[in-house]
Amino acid sequence: MILKIRQLKIVFLLLALIVFSCKSTPDNRPNSQEKPKNNDGRSSVEGLAEEIRGLVETGLLSSITQAQELIRSRDLANVEFGRVMNGIITVIVRRVYPDSKLVLSNLDLPQTSNYNRIIRAADKGEYVHPGEDSKDFFEYVLPFFAINNETSRELLSAALKNLHKAGELRPNSVLPSYFSGLIYERMNQFADADAAYKKAYSISNEFYPAMISSARLMALNGKRADAAVLLADLVIRYPDSLHIKRQLALAYYEGRDWLRAGPIVDDILKNDPRNGEFLLIKAHILIEQGNFTQANVPLDTYAPINPNNRQYLFLRARLQADGNKNRDSAMNYLRSIFRTDPDDEEAIIYAAGLLMESQRASDQEEGRALLSRLRQMSGASITVLSLSLRDAVRRENWKEAQGYLNRILPIRRTDQDLQDAYTVERGLNNNARALAFARELYERDTSKNEYIAVYISALIDNGKREEASRILESRIASASAGSDKSRYFFLRSRVQANEESALGDLRSSLFEDPLNLDALIAMFEIYHRRREERRAVHYLRQALALSPDNPRLKRYEAEYASLLGKN
Repeated sequence: MILKIRQLKIVFLLLALIVFSCKSTPDNRPNSQEKPKNNDGRSSVEGLAEEIRGLVETGLLSSITQAQELIRSRDLANVEFGRVMNGIITVIVRRVYPDSKLVLSNLDLPQTSNYNRIIRAADKGEYVHPGEDSKDFFEYVLPFFAINNETSRELLSAALKNLHKAGELRPNSVLPSYFSGLIYERMNQFADADAAYKKAYSISNEFYPAMISSARLMALNGKRADAAVLLADLVIRYPDSLHIKRQLALAYYEGRDWLRAGPIVDDILKNDPRNGEFLLIKAHILIEQGNFTQANVPLDTYAPINPNNRQYLFLRARLQADGNKNRDSAMNYLRSIFRTDPDDEEAIIYAAGLLMESQRASDQEEGRALLSRLRQMSGASITVLSLSLRDAVRRENWKEAQGYLNRILPIRRTDQDLQDAYTVERGLNNNARALAFARELYERDTSKNEYIAVYISALIDNGKREEASRILESRIASASAGSDKSRYFFLRSRVQANEESALGDLRSSLFEDPLNLDALIAMFEIYHRRREERRAVHYLRQALALSPDNPRLKRYEAEYASLLGKN
C-alpha cells in the first residue's frame, strides 16, 4: 500500500514538473486548484521546481550542488524535469568547473526537450538561437557551448546579445557575464573581457572561475607576478581545485619561476600522471635547472602519447645537447622538427647556436647559413641579435660584435649581456669601458666567482693591480678546489712581478683544472717567447684541442705546423 502511494506521488510530480521543466518565468505555470498551495499561491510542486531551476540558473557550484541534492532527495532523477535539470547541471559543471568532484549524471535529456536539441547541436558546433519572444534563461545561455575557434565574429556578437538578455532574465546569475568574458577574449577585446569577469565575480565572490580568467588576462598582459599572487590566494581558499593549481603553475612557468612552478606541477601530475602538457612542462623545468637525468623520466612517460610532438622533440634535443653533450643526436631531433615546420624559429635559433659551436667546418658553415636565414626572418629580434653577437665574439670580430651590443643593451641588460659587453670592449682595448661593465656585473652579485673573476681581470687591464691582488689573495684562500680556484691562479699569474712566479701560478691553475684554456695559452706564450719550442708545442697542442678555431691560436698554428705534424 505504501509503495502504491509513493508511485502515485511520483506520477503526480511527473505531470506537474513536465509542464514547468522548460519555463524560467512564472507567467506560464500550471494553476491546478487540486494542488496544495504555498502562501504565495503557488503549488508546492511548482515551488520546488522553481527552486531547483533557480539554483541551477545562478551558475554557482554550491547552488548547483544544492539543486542536485534536492533532485536526489525528492526522487526526481528519473522524471522528465529531473533528467532535464541533471543534464543541464552536467553540461555546466563540465565546462565551468572541470575539476569539481561533484558526481554528475550521464546526459539523458528527454528527446522531446528543447534543451536536448540545443545541447546536441552545441556538441557539433551549431549555435541554436533562442525564439524571438523567448523568456527562457537556458535558451539564451546553453547555446554558448557551441562556440569554438571556428565561430564567426558575427555569431560571437549575436551570442553576446543573447547573453545580455540572459543577464536581464536572471541578474543574480554569474553565467551570462562569465560567458561574455570568454567571448570577448576570443574577439581580442581584453579590457571588455576583464570587465565581464569582474562583474561575474562581483555577483558572487564564490565564483572563482572568473578570477582564474582575470589572472589569465593579467599573464597575457605581461603581469605574470600579479596573476600569480591572485592565483596563489585562490589556491589557499580552494586547495582542492586542480584548475586553479594548473593556472598558477602556468603563471610561474611562463614567468620562468622554476622553483615555485615545480612543486605545483608535481602535485598536478600526482593526480593526473599522463597529463601530456604538464609532463612536458616538468621536463622543461628540470632541463632549465640542469637536472638532465631526472628530465628523462617525464619525457619517457610522454613518448608513447605523441612522439612527434614539437615540444617533445625540442626538449629531447636540448637534453641531448645540454645534458649529454651530444650535438649530432640533438640535431637529429631538431631536423625532425624542420621536416614538419622548416620555419620553426626557436628550433632554427637553437640549431644555429649548436652548429656554430661545432669544431667541424661543415657544421659551422651550416650554422652560419641558418643565422643568415634568421636575420632575414627576424633580424631585429633580440634573440637573433644575441646569436649574431655570439658568432662575432667567437670569430673575435670585435667591431661587428660591438654593433650588435649597441642594439641589445638599450633593450636588455642581462648578466650575460654585461659579460659579452666586457669581452667585446676588452677585445677593442677599451679597457675603461670594459671595467665599467665588469663592475656593474660584479655589483649584481659579489659572491659569484665568475663575476668576481671578470672584475679582477678588468682591474688588472686598467692597471689597478693592488686592488686586484687584494681580492685575489682573499679568493684563492677561500675558493674550493677546481675550476674556480684555477681561474684565480691564472689571474694572479698576470700580476706577478716576474715570469717564474707567473709560471708557478699557471702550473697551479692547470693542476686545479687541466682544461683551463687561458692558462694553457699563457703557458704556451711564455715558452714561445723563450723559444722553448718543445714545451711551447706541448701547450699549443692542448689548447688547439680545446679550441681549434680560436683566432688567437690560429696565428700560431701555421708557425708551428711542422712541429704539430700538420705538414
